[in-house]
Amino acid sequence: MTLGPGISRTLLPKGFLASGLNSGVRRYRPDVGLILSEVDAVAAGVFTLNTCAAAPVQFCRSILPSNSIRGIFTNSGQANAATGEQGEKNNLLLAAKVAETLGCNQSQVLIASTGVIGQQIDMEKVLPSIPALVKSADDAAENFALAILTTDLVPKTATTQVELSTGSVRVTGVSKGSGMIHPNMATMLGYLLTDAKLSTEQVQTWVREIADVSFNMISVDGDTSTNDSFFMMANGAAKVAPETPQDIELLKKALTDVAQVLAQSIAADGEGASKLIEVRIKGSSDLAWARKAARSITVSPLIKSAVHGEDPNWGRILARLGAEGISEKDLARMTLHLEGNLLFAEGAPVPFEKDLVKATLKKHKIHIEIDLKGGDEEAVAWGCDLTKKYVEINTEYS
Repeated sequence: MTLGPGISRTLLPKGFLASGLNSGVRRYRPDVGLILSEVDAVAAGVFTLNTCAAAPVQFCRSILPSNSIRGIFTNSGQANAATGEQGEKNNLLLAAKVAETLGCNQSQVLIASTGVIGQQIDMEKVLPSIPALVKSADDAAENFALAILTTDLVPKTATTQVELSTGSVRVTGVSKGSGMIHPNMATMLGYLLTDAKLSTEQVQTWVREIADVSFNMISVDGDTSTNDSFFMMANGAAKVAPETPQDIELLKKALTDVAQVLAQSIAADGEGASKLIEVRIKGSSDLAWARKAARSITVSPLIKSAVHGEDPNWGRILARLGAEGISEKDLARMTLHLEGNLLFAEGAPVPFEKDLVKATLKKHKIHIEIDLKGGDEEAVAWGCDLTKKYVEINTEYS
């Protein structure tokens, strides 16, 4: 698997093309992007639970799942959220223009937007850019990855090749996200593409399951956005379908791995972040609780601040578990490791050298592991530290 930045080229699966360019909405970098499939693709999506969902989210919900998607258009800078009837009309105009240029129906085009809430899309700039997007599309993800960024510092791409019993398929993912990031989902756009041949039912089921262990397990600031969208598309261009249980397991693992790499990239690129936090809760008898508790640790301002200050204050982690309702039985047998250091076990603190533990917290990625020793369920969540830079970015955003 390869992950950007730092790679020269992220190859798309067969039959997919992508592009990105500057329409004039943003000053210097690409602000409109397009992913297109040369053949009809099966597609499904998972979207924000925010009840103030943006116009493109509502539009895509009305279309998906589908077995005939040809493209996903994305604009950055203006979220087209809380924009009323005009925002809905603008969204439809974008879909109609993409469909006209591709020679397909409007119902075969998906739209995603990201940026400032409450601003209408600058249609005079964005709409005329669509033919050039189609014309410039190629088999690499980089230009599209740049076009969808907002406060992100880096583009986020990942790709891998999977050898199935019937042949080779590729999985490629692209995402964006840096702030207003919290489970279900975030100011997060994710695109997961494969040239494997999958059914509508498979894609619809898998996209939800994959989201639950990737993009729904990240948090930067606890705020859920109006525009979160995670799309999965399978166009079958490789003419290879998973035919055995092992094939299915291999392909689903590859799709999940790519999504998790992208999810971690979003958490690591959180606004102002200097450290990535990984929280693993294992040995649980309740998967739903383990997921909820792991996510809650990543969103705690006290824990995030402690990680930033390289302070091994395990009491804050324990208090958060208590706030999430950890049982007395689990508390009595659990262990807590911070970056490999055992700090709490069987209901009592474990003596440790603070300076030695503090030194281990200078790494970029900090691991928190909690073993409840009471079951087989495990959950992993990702977040980032809380820095002064986060405040600076969000006082100047609009």
